[in-house]
Amino acid sequence: MATQQSGTKGAKSKPMPKKQLQHFEKRLLEERKRVLKELGHHDEASQDSDGDLSSYSFHMADQGTDAMEREKAFLFASQEGRFLWHIDQALRRLYRSPETFGKCHSCGEDIDFDRLDALPHARLCIACKQREEDGKKSA
Repeated sequence: MATQQSGTKGAKSKPMPKKQLQHFEKRLLEERKRVLKELGHHDEASQDSDGDLSSYSFHMADQGTDAMEREKAFLFASQEGRFLWHIDQALRRLYRSPETFGKCHSCGEDIDFDRLDALPHARLCIACKQREEDGKKSA
């Protein structure tokens, strides 16, 4: 269990220092660039496989494999698309209200630096995220 230090945090905690905000902006922009590159790569791969009829096979096993590969590419693209949406939302939060970036949307506490560094798009502190996950399991 992760414990947070008390006493220095609360509703009146200080905004994140400008240097840290710049660090997270850079991290989010790097992640955004990586995801866009991945989505572009998968889009090109699906166009190549869809447009090339010379390698089209009438064998049922090959057709099944091709369909499975297209489905995997679509699933990956949709997951990356959701991830891109979360990154864009985090960038909007950072630009529109930098004084609240890095604060938990549920309890208002600061999100731990290590958590934000690993997931710069995080909206919840680890304790609130855990409660959310536990709530989904019991529902």
